[in-house]
Amino acid sequence: MTDTHAAFAPFVATLGRGPGRSRALTREEAQTAFGMVLRGEADPHQIGAFLMLLRFRGEDAEEITGMARAVRAQCGLGRPELAVDLDWPSYGAGRTRGAPWFLLSALALARSGVRVLMHGSNDFSSGISVAEGMAALGLQPATGLDTAFRISRFAYLPLETMAPEMDRLLEMRRLFGLRSPVNTAARLLNPADAPFGVDGVFHPPYIGVHLGVAERMGRRRLLVLKGGGGEAERVPLKPAVASVWDAATGRAEIALPAIDGLLPHPAVGDTPESFAAVWRGETAPETPLATVRATIALALLAMGRAENPDQALDQATAIWSQRL
Repeated sequence: MTDTHAAFAPFVATLGRGPGRSRALTREEAQTAFGMVLRGEADPHQIGAFLMLLRFRGEDAEEITGMARAVRAQCGLGRPELAVDLDWPSYGAGRTRGAPWFLLSALALARSGVRVLMHGSNDFSSGISVAEGMAALGLQPATGLDTAFRISRFAYLPLETMAPEMDRLLEMRRLFGLRSPVNTAARLLNPADAPFGVDGVFHPPYIGVHLGVAERMGRRRLLVLKGGGGEAERVPLKPAVASVWDAATGRAEIALPAIDGLLPHPAVGDTPESFAAVWRGETAPETPLATVRATIALALLAMGRAENPDQALDQATAIWSQRL
């Protein structure tokens, strides 16, 4: 038992005292506690108890804000000088995912002039990862924020490169059999302080947490929806609702209509090669292309570049057709 272990113990006790006595951590407490975790000052047993108590109690916007702030401070994140337009986290773990069609949406947006930073980890997804999709297109992940945009207006920064301490904590899912609040905190890091963000969740109750953290972090605008496999991807087979935090107007919802006549796309047949062929225009599967265009439209709505979903989809169709 070291001095730092003794200093960390009260945070575990606060969360786990039992009915009527436990409470959520304040933003400042969460930042202090998670900073200790990131610096290796807590015992591994304490870390496991800490993360699972946070999950068991239910994710809290104050706690996640404190955790995100601790990571940003520890890893030197927050780089407004990079002039990134759109923050795009990719941490989905869908067991039925196929290809990352949202990646094609982000690349098309970048070709149209939008500076996009995608960051994440797809270690727990059963589908084609972002890194595999990029490799099929002849692209490589960034090796750091400083060099991310030397070649194009799109960059993908793996979590293991951006915040290796967080990546190791995310891997603890294999030990727990459960995701932890680390996953939510990672999605909300906004490493380049982009004014706009588009984010996906797997469970709708997390949407309010994401919007609450965006508000507390002073972000300009964030759009969140229940996306395919937990990704910021709009599969327009049925109607959906996107939730928005805007610093000027507060919270709002945007109704997203379905596209009639689409049939589900069988993910089992997706390969990196077939994925790349869609980008090059060599094949045109109807539902994946509708997904790509609808996801571009989602990003345009996140950035406030369209007044409504119909206008956004019209712009998205033009952006996709002009990508090459």
